[in-house]
Amino acid sequence: MKFLHLGDLHLGRSLSDFDLIEDQQYMLDQILGLLRETKADAVLIAGDIYDKSIPSEAAVRLLDHFLVKLADMQIEAFLISGNHDSDDRLQFGSSFFETRGIHICSRFEGDLKSYTFTDEYGPVHIWMLPYVKASRVRHYYPDADIVSYEDAVRTVLEHADIDYGARNILIAHQFVAGREDPVLAGSEGASVQSVGLVEKISAGIFMDFDYVALGHIHSPQRAGAEHIRYAGSMLKYSLSEAANDKSAVLVTLGKKGAAGKVGEAAEARGAADACDMAEQQIAVTQIELLPLHPRRDLRRLKGPLKELLDSKNVTDTDDYIYATLTDEDIINDVMGIFRQYYPNTVRIDYDNAHTREAVLEASGKEAESRTFAELISDFYRQIYGCEISEEELGVMQEAAAAAGVAGAGGDMDTSMAGASGRGSEDRDVSGGSSNHTGLVKEEGRQDS
Repeated sequence: MKFLHLGDLHLGRSLSDFDLIEDQQYMLDQILGLLRETKADAVLIAGDIYDKSIPSEAAVRLLDHFLVKLADMQIEAFLISGNHDSDDRLQFGSSFFETRGIHICSRFEGDLKSYTFTDEYGPVHIWMLPYVKASRVRHYYPDADIVSYEDAVRTVLEHADIDYGARNILIAHQFVAGREDPVLAGSEGASVQSVGLVEKISAGIFMDFDYVALGHIHSPQRAGAEHIRYAGSMLKYSLSEAANDKSAVLVTLGKKGAAGKVGEAAEARGAADACDMAEQQIAVTQIELLPLHPRRDLRRLKGPLKELLDSKNVTDTDDYIYATLTDEDIINDVMGIFRQYYPNTVRIDYDNAHTREAVLEASGKEAESRTFAELISDFYRQIYGCEISEEELGVMQEAAAAAGVAGAGGDMDTSMAGASGRGSEDRDVSGGSSNHTGLVKEEGRQDS
């Protein structure tokens, strides 16, 4: 049995003022082609089907087009909701789609929904867990000790009638971490980028599944084990993803215990999950990342205007372009000039002596207004990836006070703040990090 794992379609999303519906339809049609070529039996879509809880009419039509094509191809489809989706809107029409092999689960209602179908090795159970918060699970299991999201998901799994001796696939949309947190693409929402310990779920609670199809993170990657994976988004939705490759995950399922190339890949990396997969009799035999090629790529260009627009350097003019100019002088109507060569230019900014000086000045002023506790907490978060405890902060304040640092017990003085300043990171209009020092920028507007 083969199935294709997708995640985070975000239908209806835009890039600044550029509507991406045509780009998204191009990608979905490409995915339909992959399903034909690979002769996949099913497609798993792990949440964030829409970009907004109230999707545009065009986004709804596009999803309808895609699902009808899947039904016509007689490919089983399993869709769950993500944190961007509206439960009710995604669920609309699900009863009709159900009759054509399109299974939609947009709301957790106390039980883990499942479907079973059979291949030459016996039954395969597909379990569907839409995006869920701890508060919703507590509503159905008031006697359970649920504090974190991990507690909530563990409770759901414990109350599901799962036979781990059989083959089981789980589709989920959560923040799942192995020994390290997943690598963010940068186009995830602010709630994902600032996720706290309460919302993190250990990959360990999913180890007994044969495959876990995850959504929520836009970079394709494993999450603690080879068979627990994020598919990533199908398109680059921010500048921070310019260098990233997008893909769909093709998973081949064999008989129970036939871990095959998946276990070999883990063993080659020296990963501990190679042993785990052998011990747990994982049925996945192969995982392939099938490249997805966009209609228009997203690129960043940097350099002097004259050099960037030299005919020998101008290529793929239909791409979405973020340009950083290193010219020392501001150029009049630079967007209009750039759009003559690259009509889909999203944004232009500058990185030169003036903007770098402005960054240093702004960061110094920012630090002056912050307390010792805020600066230390921020530093600790950057280094260790978690919040400093009150006890640790107290030790730091005592040590700083003993060393004669003014303001260690409260507001910090100007001299200390100035020495501790750090540059702020410019954020992309779509939520991603642009990682440059330019402050002067011109936002692109789509021509009417």
